[in-house]
This record gives sequence, structure tokens and C-alpha cells, in this order.
Amino acid sequence: MSVELVHFETLALKREGPVLHVTLNRPEVRNAMSLQMVRELRAVLAQAEMDEHTRVLVLRGAGGHFCAGGDIKDMAAARGRLAEDPRALATTNATFGELCVAYANTGLAMITVLQGTVMGGGFGLACVSDLSIADDSVAFRLPETGLGLLPAQVGPFLVERIGYAETKRLAVTGAKVESQEALRLRLVHEVHDAEVLDWAVGRIVTQVLACAPGALAATKALLAKARFTAPAVLVPEAAQAFSKAVLGPEGVEGTMAFLQKRRPDWVPQDPPAAEGGSA
Repeated sequence: MSVELVHFETLALKREGPVLHVTLNRPEVRNAMSLQMVRELRAVLAQAEMDEHTRVLVLRGAGGHFCAGGDIKDMAAARGRLAEDPRALATTNATFGELCVAYANTGLAMITVLQGTVMGGGFGLACVSDLSIADDSVAFRLPETGLGLLPAQVGPFLVERIGYAETKRLAVTGAKVESQEALRLRLVHEVHDAEVLDWAVGRIVTQVLACAPGALAATKALLAKARFTAPAVLVPEAAQAFSKAVLGPEGVEGTMAFLQKRRPDWVPQDPPAAEGGSA
């Protein structure tokens, strides 16, 4: 089932075959993440997961920046509601963490293309993506402690991405991490000149589309569980998942394609062609 793209106020969408490009589209505020953008990002993900045609999500920002963090207007509005709702600020903050959890748990492949400022909820999305690529302009910022605040929602995802010790270092110094350090820390997996960034995205997408979508989703789910489970405990579950894959349609098709020296049927026979424009 293919889901038709709909219009969003804060996002621009473009489909290229099984690839859905999602652009944070508030360039006038460096794509600051409003609650409206959070809702729309959740809606896009829900639609993509229902759409059997979509296999890859590519997230980027308009205007040379990925995301400048949460929209100050939303935080001010939440502060103004404290008298009637003492949990207004906590509820607003939690929406950013819930967004990142939703994207972390998707069975779709997720690629973030990072330029300029990466903060707040955008930082979290970068941390939960399967692959992150950047150009030399990228600057991850973690300024919260210098403002008397804390990176409440970003912190756990950052620990998962780069480890406890490095996260502590960045947090207690209010660090700014530019492209080469980001590459060293594995906040990003590749850094390219801006003019070849789209080529790099296309190369990665081609690699991802060579993987069977069901096997990719099942592998992501197994690896997520492996973060918190001893390998010995996972042996029976992993064996059952493997058996299911071997006997399933993708396993049969993949084996036959290998024996017949052809590409399996989930691999696009031609490069994805653009379908429509931004919505």
C-alpha cells in the first residue's frame, strides 16, 4: 500500500522511489523544532511505516542548517501555563524525547544529512539515525549547562551513540563539536564537501536498498535488544529470528537470486526516479 504525500507546514517532502526525503523547513529560524514540527515528524514517520513502498527515510534541514534546537516560543508558552499546569514544561520537553524514541524504534532505514547547526531535538534525531553524513559546516552544540539547563532529552541518546565518558566531557564543557571531531567520535559516519553530499547520500541509499527490507527491520530490532541483553540470553531468540528469515519469502528469494546470479527482487532495477516534489 502506497500512502500519498500530504502537505505539512514545517516540513518539505520528496519521494524518489522507495526513498522518502524529509526536509526540516523553517530556514528563517535555522529549523528550530517547534511542537508543530514534532507533530509533523511523528505523522510522517507513522505514514511511512504504514506505506509498504517506503524503505528509507532521509532527513535534512533547509537553508544550510539541520536544526537549532527547540523553539523558544513553545518553551515560553509552556512557562506561561505553569500556574494552571505545573507539568507544562516537563510535558513539552518530553515530546522531543518521545520523537527521538519513535525514530529510534522504526524498522525503516534512517539517514540524517547534517549541515550547520545541530542542537536539541535535531541532535537527538542525528544520534538515533542509522547513518549520519555531514559536510564541513556541521557544528553539534550542547550549550545547556552553560545556560543553567541540562540536555535532558539529548543526553541519553548521546550516551548510546558515543558512550558515557565522552558524553560527560561534552556536557560539562558545554561543547561545540565540529566536523572532524564529530567524525572521530562517530557522531557522524562520513564527512564530505558540500558539493558532493548528495552523491554520498545516493551511494548510501543504493547500499541500503540492496538489503531486504524485512531482514533490515528484523536486524535493527535484534541489535536494539542486544544493547541491554547478554549474548547468551539472546541465542534462542536470534536463532528463531534466523530460522524465520530463512524460511520466509525474502530468504527464499535471496537464496535463489544468489544461485541464479541475479539481483533479488527488492533491489531497484534502475536508480529511483523522482515522484512529485515537495509537499
